[in-house]
Amino acid sequence: MVHVEAGIRSGDMTMPEEINRIVTDSICDHYFTTTMVANDNLKKYQVAENKIHFVGNTMIDTLFQNLNRLQQPPFWEEEKLSNGNYFLVTLHRPSNVDDPEKLKLLLKAITNSTADFPIVFPVHPRTRKIIDAHNIPTDKLIMIDPLGYLEFIYLVKNAKGIITDSGGITEEATVLHIPCLTLRKSTERPETVTQGTNELIGDDIVKLSECLKKILAGAWKKGTVPELWDGNTSERIVNILYNTYNR
Repeated sequence: MVHVEAGIRSGDMTMPEEINRIVTDSICDHYFTTTMVANDNLKKYQVAENKIHFVGNTMIDTLFQNLNRLQQPPFWEEEKLSNGNYFLVTLHRPSNVDDPEKLKLLLKAITNSTADFPIVFPVHPRTRKIIDAHNIPTDKLIMIDPLGYLEFIYLVKNAKGIITDSGGITEEATVLHIPCLTLRKSTERPETVTQGTNELIGDDIVKLSECLKKILAGAWKKGTVPELWDGNTSERIVNILYNTYNR
């Protein structure tokens, strides 16, 4: 049994995903990792080095393979969107959306700190339920249903900045050099912060506002792409599996 994206850890045991990662890593024979940080995490769990394979990020393979296939969402022209003239928001984690007052404060802070730029908000069903039930104001937001991959990455690629509580989006934003603010206190993808364009905000409204001001001023960090996030990860995995089991 092998685990792709093995060894990633947020350190937050309140997240079901974190428990699943640890359990999955405990029953595998080979571990394919996205960064050397993940390698180190696995070694702390006494995983043998010869079972750990630093190969890169399969999500970035998918990104590169689809960049020339991205689809402009149907509302693009209607909302007068263009490259770099809007912010993209996604919020779905219980810690951010289940408390209606907290969700209201976050959305208010975002709308108050993005000048007159449009804010595109593909709304997760969990989040929409809270917004609708508590009549949370959304006047400045372009509220849309969740999108397919090709349309959503089109929005990521052309955004002025991204505000999210997702993990995967931070990877794509880093590779595409798009400023990204993560409304979480921890991340299982620390390389998007230490090397990339991402920054952890938690639920700090003041920090959120300050970071958005930097993005608006064009003063956000440029970031670099982590090692082996080059679109060839899947090929490396196949080669390792072939050489390991075709004996």
